[in-house]
Amino acid sequence: MFLISETHHVTLIFDPADALGGDWRTGRWLGRIDFGDGPSPVMVVDGIVHDMSGIAPTVAALVAHSLPDVGTGRAVGDLAGLGLSVDGTPRLLSPIDLQCVKAAGVTFAVSALERVIEERARGDAGAAATVRERLEARVGGGLARVVPGTDEAAALKTALIDEGLWSQYLEVAIGPDAEIFTKAPVLATVGWGAPVGVRSDSTWNNPEPEVVLLVDTAGHPIGATLGNDVNLRDFEGRSALLLGKAKDNNASCSLGAFVRLFDDRFTMDDVRAAEVDLRIEGEDGYVLDGNSHMNQISRDPEELVRQALSEHQYPDGFVLFLGTLFAPTKDRDDVGRGFTHKVGDTVSIASPRLGRLVNPVTTSRDAAPWAFGVVALMRNLAGRGLLSAPAR
Repeated sequence: MFLISETHHVTLIFDPADALGGDWRTGRWLGRIDFGDGPSPVMVVDGIVHDMSGIAPTVAALVAHSLPDVGTGRAVGDLAGLGLSVDGTPRLLSPIDLQCVKAAGVTFAVSALERVIEERARGDAGAAATVRERLEARVGGGLARVVPGTDEAAALKTALIDEGLWSQYLEVAIGPDAEIFTKAPVLATVGWGAPVGVRSDSTWNNPEPEVVLLVDTAGHPIGATLGNDVNLRDFEGRSALLLGKAKDNNASCSLGAFVRLFDDRFTMDDVRAAEVDLRIEGEDGYVLDGNSHMNQISRDPEELVRQALSEHQYPDGFVLFLGTLFAPTKDRDDVGRGFTHKVGDTVSIASPRLGRLVNPVTTSRDAAPWAFGVVALMRNLAGRGLLSAPAR
């Protein structure tokens, strides 16, 4: 049985071979499912779903217990035949719970240039083409070859300042410090098939297809999934101080159906070599395709994790969006105005080893309100007697 969600006349069908990749039965996966009484952490091994709530009540606690053998959990059945639903029972949820949601920005040269363009155009999509032409003429592909924090990077910074082209975005692209920000509150992410939201007052926005790392309490990356770091280019372009409004809105952060755990078949090197494809399909017939190649990232994923941990602790672990190479410039309506979302778009983010994340687009105002927070989770777990689950 497949999972079906109908939103804005789009029917989304969850097939594990598509949502998790062709080798999904050989992978080890971590996520959450509501079987009718509340969220439960689950592991999927050899295609079989195991309810781990009797071992640990949350994904964060399960990770802290070093991911015990699935044999200690309760086998539920084959994932392909479980009868999951986005809004019914059993219900597929975002794969994380108490982890902080962090994101690294401007980690690819192209995205760095696009952030500068947003800033120079002051959030005006119509002015972006002129700014883009001038900046690319000066920098070109040179930015992609610069290693952040090196003497060469410092020299390029000096040259750009002299020409009046320096930007705070280039500082985090080639300077010693990466941009690490909080993308969403704990428990506020949405999962596969759920609508993602853009602010109803935004006129220039886009998805950001990214690989996302799950990091344990000790700071070790233990797995990866796909994510959509929905971004408002007009808000951030007007002022970087509006980053909170540009990034953190209702339903503005989605994660893949499950986290693929690292093992001898899937490692950090697979993340470093990953290709991430994006497709946007609009009800108006508009189609946009793009891709990111992780081998073009300016900072190694483990370096980004290290910087996220610098003088900070995450007792429940965290997830880290690694940034995107994708910056949509294909015009949708008016020449020179580039891309922006419309309600009813369907966003598909795919990578062979991680599967495909699909979300329809609505506004943050019209998306389902975020109502299940930490207090509600604790009450639910206490009511189910799970807060006294044995630690093993």
